Amino acid sequence: MNENGLPTVIQGGMGVAVSSWRLAREVSMAGELGVVSGTALDAVLARTLQDGDPGGHYRRALGAFPNQELAEAVLAKYFKPEGRGGAPYRPVPTLTVDPSDATVQLDAVANFAEVWLAKEGHDGVVGINFLEKIQMGTPSATLGAVIAEVDYVLMGAGIPREIPQLLRDLSAGRVGGVHVDVEGGDAHWSAVDPQVALGAGVQEFPTPRFLAIISVHSLAGFLNRDEKIKPFGFVVEGPVAGGHSAPPRGKMTLDESGDPIYGEKDLADLEKMVAFGSPFWMAGAYATPEAVAAARAAGAEGVQCGTVFAMAKESGLTDELRDQLVGQLRDEELDVRNDPRASPTGFPFKIAQMPGTLSDPAIYEARPRLCDLSYLRQPYARENGTIGYRCASEPIDAYLKKGGTLEDTVGRKCLCNCLMANIGLGQERKDGYKEAQGVTLGQDLDGARRLLAAHPDGWNAREVVGFLLGS
Repeated sequence: MNENGLPTVIQGGMGVAVSSWRLAREVSMAGELGVVSGTALDAVLARTLQDGDPGGHYRRALGAFPNQELAEAVLAKYFKPEGRGGAPYRPVPTLTVDPSDATVQLDAVANFAEVWLAKEGHDGVVGINFLEKIQMGTPSATLGAVIAEVDYVLMGAGIPREIPQLLRDLSAGRVGGVHVDVEGGDAHWSAVDPQVALGAGVQEFPTPRFLAIISVHSLAGFLNRDEKIKPFGFVVEGPVAGGHSAPPRGKMTLDESGDPIYGEKDLADLEKMVAFGSPFWMAGAYATPEAVAAARAAGAEGVQCGTVFAMAKESGLTDELRDQLVGQLRDEELDVRNDPRASPTGFPFKIAQMPGTLSDPAIYEARPRLCDLSYLRQPYARENGTIGYRCASEPIDAYLKKGGTLEDTVGRKCLCNCLMANIGLGQERKDGYKEAQGVTLGQDLDGARRLLAAHPDGWNAREVVGFLLGS
C-alpha cells in the first residue's frame, strides 16, 4: 500500500479464473490488491465440484455461506466425490435478462466462494473484476461478492455507470439491478433480491469501492459528473493490455499483421486524469519497476498488471499451458495479437499465438461451432416483441435465423469454452471432442522477460510484487 493507504499494485482480473483465488490471496497477503476474475464463476464452481473438488476448498467456502440450505443444494446438485470419470460436465443455467432463482443462487454462491477463499486467513484487501459486456450476470455475481465482503469491484469493457448504485443497494440488503442492452429494442431492467440468496438472513454488508476500467479520460469526466454514477477511482488501460480492449476511435484501420492501429486519440490525458481528483492506476505496459515509478510520477496511485501475474505459479492456468507460455517466452517465440475478430462482442481481443490452441487456424476450423455456456451472447428484440439471444460464435445458420449477419460470424472464436479449457475445466463432449484452449495476454512482455531472467524456473505472485516495487 502507498502513503494514501491505497494499493500501488493491482493484480489484473484475467480470463476465467486465471486470476484465481489462490493468486489473489497471495497478492493480497503481500500487501497489494489481489483480484479474482468474476467471469463464469458459476461454471467454475459447478465443474470443480464435479471433478471432486480437489483439496476441498470450494466445499470449505460453501460451509461459510450464510444460507446453508442453499449451499447444500448446490453441493447436492454438482458435487461428485469420485469425479466425472471422463463424462461431460453437467451444464449450468444460461444467463437471461430475467434469471431464474436457481441461476441467481448458483451465481451468488460461486462468487461468494471465490472471494471468500481469496480473503481467507488474512486481513488484506481483495477485489473482483467483472465485464460490463456480461450485463445479465452482473447483479447476481455482484451479490455473491458483496456477501463475501469484497473490498473492491472493478469493471471494464463498457460504460459501468450503474455499478455504484448496484453496490450501494446490494450492500444495504435492497433489490439491485442494471439495465441490460437489448439490440434493436429498449434496455431491460434486470435485478436481484438479496433474499433470493440469503432467505430470511438478509443483512447489511460493507459497500465495496468501485474502480471503473477506462481507456480515455473523457469517460472518467462523464462518470465523475454525477455522484450517483461516480466511481471511487479508475484504472486507465492502454491498448496493449490483455483481454478485451476498446476499439480505436474513428475508422478501424489494421496493420500488416491485421491488428488495429491506435493513435494519440486512443490514449488518456494524464494531466486531465489528475485534475479530476479521483485516484487512478495505469494499466497496459506498466509491468516494470521503472513503469511503476513513471506512473506514480505522473500522478497515478500505481499500476494494474496482468500478464506477469497470469504467468505466475498461482494463476489458474494449467501447469502445462503455463510451461508452454514460459517456454515460448524463453525461446523468444511468444507473440500476442490483438485480434479484431476473435471476440463475439465486437471488441478487439488479445490472443497469444500458441501451437495447439485456437490461435492455430487448423485448430479453429476443426472446432464444431456451438454456444452452450453463452456468457457473451447478446439479447435482441424479436419482431413479436419478445427477447431472444444470439452469439456471433454460435452455429452460423442459427445466428442468421436470429437476424444476425454472415459478416459478423467471420473469425469469431468461442471465448467462453476456450477460457474454461485454459484452467483445466474444458468440456469433454459425448462425441469425444475436447474443447481447445485459447490464451489471452497483454502485448507488452518486457516485465515477463525480466522476471524469467531472474527466475529461470518460473516465478510466484510475491516475486512479481517485489519486482514491481523494486524490493
